[in-house]
Amino acid sequence: MYLLPTKFGPLNAKIDVLIVALVLFAVVFLWFKRFLPRINQVLAERADRTEGTLERAEAIRAEASAEHAGAQALLAEARRDAARVTQAAREEGAALIAAAREEGLREREALLADGQALIEAERVAAEAELRLTVPELAAELASRIIGEPVPAAARTNPST
Repeated sequence: MYLLPTKFGPLNAKIDVLIVALVLFAVVFLWFKRFLPRINQVLAERADRTEGTLERAEAIRAEASAEHAGAQALLAEARRDAARVTQAAREEGAALIAAAREEGLREREALLADGQALIEAERVAAEAELRLTVPELAAELASRIIGEPVPAAARTNPST
Protein backbone atom coordinates (compact mmCIF):
# COMPACT_ATOMS: atom_id res chain seq x y z
CA MET A 1 0.00 0.00 0.00
CA TYR A 2 1.32 3.32 -1.02
CA LEU A 3 0.55 5.99 1.59
CA LEU A 4 1.95 9.14 0.07
CA PRO A 5 -0.09 10.89 -2.62
CA THR A 6 1.55 12.03 -5.78
CA LYS A 7 0.97 15.62 -4.88
CA PHE A 8 1.77 16.16 -1.26
CA GLY A 9 1.12 19.43 0.48
CA PRO A 10 -1.04 21.03 3.12
CA LEU A 11 -3.94 21.38 0.78
CA ASN A 12 -3.77 17.88 -0.69
CA ALA A 13 -3.26 15.85 2.51
CA LYS A 14 -4.60 12.36 2.71
CA ILE A 15 -6.21 11.35 5.95
CA ASP A 16 -4.32 8.08 6.34
CA VAL A 17 -0.93 9.81 5.96
CA LEU A 18 -2.06 12.49 8.34
CA ILE A 19 -3.10 9.91 10.96
CA VAL A 20 0.18 8.01 10.67
CA ALA A 21 2.08 11.29 10.99
CA LEU A 22 -0.03 12.33 13.99
CA VAL A 23 0.47 8.94 15.69
CA LEU A 24 4.22 9.04 15.10
CA PHE A 25 4.33 12.64 16.29
CA ALA A 26 2.37 11.68 19.44
CA VAL A 27 4.74 8.75 20.13
CA VAL A 28 7.81 10.92 19.72
CA PHE A 29 6.20 13.76 21.71
CA LEU A 30 5.21 11.44 24.57
CA TRP A 31 8.63 9.82 24.52
CA PHE A 32 10.31 13.22 24.76
CA LYS A 33 7.78 14.40 27.33
CA ARG A 34 8.47 11.36 29.48
CA PHE A 35 12.27 11.11 29.10
CA LEU A 36 13.29 14.72 28.49
CA PRO A 37 12.67 15.78 32.13
CA ARG A 38 14.70 12.78 33.30
CA ILE A 39 17.47 13.63 30.88
CA ASN A 40 17.35 17.25 31.99
CA GLN A 41 17.35 16.12 35.63
CA VAL A 42 20.37 13.83 35.05
CA LEU A 43 22.18 16.60 33.21
CA ALA A 44 21.34 19.07 36.00
CA GLU A 45 22.55 16.62 38.67
CA ARG A 46 25.72 16.03 36.69
CA ALA A 47 26.32 19.76 36.34
CA ASP A 48 25.56 20.24 40.05
CA ARG A 49 27.97 17.47 41.01
CA THR A 50 30.63 18.84 38.72
CA GLU A 51 30.19 22.36 40.03
CA GLY A 52 29.99 21.05 43.60
CA THR A 53 33.15 19.07 43.09
CA LEU A 54 34.89 22.10 41.66
CA GLU A 55 33.67 24.25 44.53
CA ARG A 56 34.82 21.64 47.07
CA ALA A 57 38.16 21.38 45.27
CA GLU A 58 38.56 25.15 45.38
CA ALA A 59 37.60 25.18 49.06
CA ILE A 60 40.09 22.40 49.79
CA ARG A 61 42.75 24.21 47.76
CA ALA A 62 42.08 27.44 49.66
CA GLU A 63 42.20 25.58 52.98
CA ALA A 64 45.43 23.85 51.99
CA SER A 65 46.89 27.19 50.92
CA ALA A 66 45.93 28.72 54.26
CA GLU A 67 47.40 25.77 56.15
CA HIS A 68 50.54 26.00 54.03
CA ALA A 69 50.88 29.69 54.87
CA GLY A 70 50.37 28.87 58.55
CA ALA A 71 52.96 26.12 58.38
CA GLN A 72 55.39 28.48 56.65
CA ALA A 73 54.81 31.05 59.40
CA LEU A 74 55.41 28.40 62.08
CA LEU A 75 58.52 27.23 60.26
CA ALA A 76 59.83 30.79 60.04
CA GLU A 77 59.16 31.30 63.75
CA ALA A 78 60.92 28.02 64.54
CA ARG A 79 63.90 29.12 62.44
CA ARG A 80 64.03 32.43 64.31
CA ASP A 81 63.86 30.59 67.65
CA ALA A 82 66.61 28.21 66.53
CA ALA A 83 68.76 31.16 65.46
CA ARG A 84 68.19 32.83 68.85
CA VAL A 85 69.05 29.63 70.73
CA THR A 86 72.13 29.11 68.54
CA GLN A 87 73.27 32.70 69.11
CA ALA A 88 72.69 32.39 72.86
CA ALA A 89 74.66 29.13 72.90
CA ARG A 90 77.50 30.75 70.94
CA GLU A 91 77.59 33.69 73.33
CA GLU A 92 77.49 31.39 76.34
CA GLY A 93 80.23 29.22 74.82
CA ALA A 94 82.36 32.28 74.12
CA ALA A 95 81.84 33.46 77.71
CA LEU A 96 82.78 30.00 79.05
CA ILE A 97 85.86 29.90 76.83
CA ALA A 98 86.88 33.39 77.98
CA ALA A 99 86.37 32.43 81.63
CA ALA A 100 88.32 29.20 81.17
CA ARG A 101 91.11 31.10 79.39
CA GLU A 102 91.22 33.67 82.19
CA GLU A 103 91.29 30.92 84.82
CA GLY A 104 94.05 29.16 82.87
CA LEU A 105 96.08 32.36 82.70
CA ARG A 106 95.66 32.87 86.45
CA GLU A 107 96.74 29.29 87.13
CA ARG A 108 99.69 29.70 84.76
CA GLU A 109 100.77 32.89 86.50
CA ALA A 110 100.42 31.20 89.88
CA LEU A 111 102.45 28.19 88.67
CA LEU A 112 105.10 30.48 87.18
CA ALA A 113 105.31 32.47 90.41
CA ASP A 114 105.58 29.26 92.46
CA GLY A 115 108.16 27.88 90.03
CA GLN A 116 110.19 31.11 90.14
CA ALA A 117 110.10 31.09 93.95
CA LEU A 118 111.13 27.41 94.03
CA ILE A 119 113.94 28.02 91.54
CA GLU A 120 115.14 31.02 93.54
CA ALA A 121 115.04 29.00 96.77
CA GLU A 122 116.94 26.12 95.17
CA ARG A 123 119.46 28.57 93.65
CA VAL A 124 120.07 30.16 97.04
CA ALA A 125 120.43 26.70 98.65
CA ALA A 126 122.79 25.52 95.89
CA GLU A 127 124.83 28.72 96.18
CA ALA A 128 125.13 28.28 99.95
CA GLU A 129 126.17 24.67 99.52
CA LEU A 130 128.71 25.61 96.87
CA ARG A 131 130.17 28.31 99.10
CA LEU A 132 130.87 25.59 101.63
CA THR A 133 132.34 23.04 99.21
CA VAL A 134 134.14 25.26 96.66
CA PRO A 135 137.24 25.93 98.83
CA GLU A 136 137.69 22.21 99.48
CA LEU A 137 137.20 21.35 95.78
CA ALA A 138 139.60 24.14 94.75
CA ALA A 139 142.26 22.90 97.17
CA GLU A 140 141.89 19.33 95.92
CA LEU A 141 142.09 20.42 92.27
CA ALA A 142 145.12 22.58 92.95
CA SER A 143 146.77 19.65 94.76
CA ARG A 144 146.24 17.43 91.71
CA ILE A 145 147.58 20.04 89.35
CA ILE A 146 150.62 20.92 91.44
CA GLY A 147 151.18 17.47 92.75
CA GLU A 148 151.55 18.67 96.33
CA PRO A 149 148.90 18.91 98.97
CA VAL A 150 147.40 22.41 99.21
CA PRO A 151 145.64 23.34 102.43
CA ALA A 152 141.99 24.46 102.08
CA ALA A 153 141.51 28.17 102.50
CA ALA A 154 140.13 29.41 105.71
CA ARG A 155 136.43 29.57 105.74
CA THR A 156 135.09 32.91 104.88
CA ASN A 157 131.77 34.45 105.69
CA PRO A 158 129.13 32.68 103.50
CA SER A 159 127.26 35.90 102.88
CA THR A 160 130.14 37.36 100.77
